[in-house]
Amino acid sequence: SLVVEAVLTFIFVLAILGVTSRKDNSNVAGLVIGLSLVLVHLIGIPFTGTSVNPARSLGPALLAGGDALANVWVFIVAPLVGGVLAAFVYKFLDGRKSE
Repeated sequence: SLVVEAVLTFIFVLAILGVTSRKDNSNVAGLVIGLSLVLVHLIGIPFTGTSVNPARSLGPALLAGGDALANVWVFIVAPLVGGVLAAFVYKFLDGRKSE
């Protein structure tokens, strides 16, 4: 679950960074972000139920308690790891000089 969530979050955040980094993409940014989120969910739901958003997992886990609350750390840690990795990879692949 940890690897699946981290990889899916990585893909989603990388898509967001890629499409929002240039002003020319502003007219399709919402479509790209929405479709990439749909793709991430279609891939991830059979494995983990897909979170890619810690708040989406924490709320239901707090209400359900028990095993859900005991395992919620995966859905908090994995998106953080995936997001940080996506930021580093994007920075490396972007190639533009930072000002």
